[in-house]
Amino acid sequence: MSKAKLAINNSYPSITDLRNKAKKKIPKFAFEYLDGGCNEDVNLIKNTSEIREVELTPSYLSKHTGSDMKTELFGHTYDAPFGIAPVGLQGLMWPNAPEILAKAAFEHNVPFILSTVSTSSIERISEITEGQAWFQLYHPTENRLRDDMIQRAAQAECPVLVILSDVPTFGFRPRDIRNGLAMPPKMSVKNILQILGRPEWAMKTLIHGQPNFETLKPYMPKNLDLKQLGKFMDQTFTGRLNEEKIKPIRDMWKGKLVLKGVASEMDAEKAIRLGVDGIIVSNHGGRQLDAGESTIRPLTRIAEKYGNQIKVMMDSGLRSGPDIARTMASGAEFTFLGRSFMYGVAALGNEGGNHTISLLKTELQQVMEQICCENTMDFPNHLIKKIK
Repeated sequence: MSKAKLAINNSYPSITDLRNKAKKKIPKFAFEYLDGGCNEDVNLIKNTSEIREVELTPSYLSKHTGSDMKTELFGHTYDAPFGIAPVGLQGLMWPNAPEILAKAAFEHNVPFILSTVSTSSIERISEITEGQAWFQLYHPTENRLRDDMIQRAAQAECPVLVILSDVPTFGFRPRDIRNGLAMPPKMSVKNILQILGRPEWAMKTLIHGQPNFETLKPYMPKNLDLKQLGKFMDQTFTGRLNEEKIKPIRDMWKGKLVLKGVASEMDAEKAIRLGVDGIIVSNHGGRQLDAGESTIRPLTRIAEKYGNQIKVMMDSGLRSGPDIARTMASGAEFTFLGRSFMYGVAALGNEGGNHTISLLKTELQQVMEQICCENTMDFPNHLIKKIK
């Protein structure tokens, strides 16, 4: 059960408001890393716009006893059908961001997924969430690193291991290249001036320390400069995930296993064959393949074809309670949002996680009442126009 009360700051009653505030509070290079897609941002824009082509039918005269957002997933009943997606370098966008968001997720009884390349460790996030956080594994090139991180996730009692499949190469992101956030990263005079223009961000960064890949620290040589860090990351995570790499993980991991980055029926079929428990239909927030489909399109097809064989979830493009409702109506059993929560924490600091979850819960509850939807499994019955 949730330990948190809904708490919305009325000055920021939408994710757009939070985004606008975040843009004013964090350095430009950090905001653009968070906000941007790849290449020309075509898929980034399509992700949200095509979700919003989905329409639901209102029902005002039907008997309605109330709407309940609680959703069962992998044996746990969450208080809402959405969670916090894994985001890399969270502490760059706002100091201590993963810990702020993990705490809010735990208090609201929704899942938080920690990325391998975030800025808090598996152990710290597990402590905050009392062993309820999920862990997303970037598959390393060395099996000893893979095995050790999986063992650490098991010791931290993570109930779900998420394997990332959609980063066989790092996306081509022009903003990050201009800002020096490509690999290897570099800090320019321009970036330093941007930091000086954001004193609160700079002060909190000083207090919490320069963001580091905390989960990866045990495997990294000490005192790496930025160029050496880039080389380490490139060598450690170069390579494509495939069926042969997933099989030993399935054998090792005794908890629930989820494959994130599925964007086709073919990959969904392979996931089922490999004994994976769930898939997250995702295109990495439009950050990897600009020429691909938006997420809602393959989600609709995959859920229809395989929804009775595997848990089908989705991230990428959701920005509101109505977006969550549209996605659930299109066949998703659960949803995840990444940027929306980072906008919240960058805008409102320690209150950002609580505010953003409260906002999404409130919006989603309102939609459910409007369409006379009593529980989250009932959403597909209220679909009148789906994406084709």
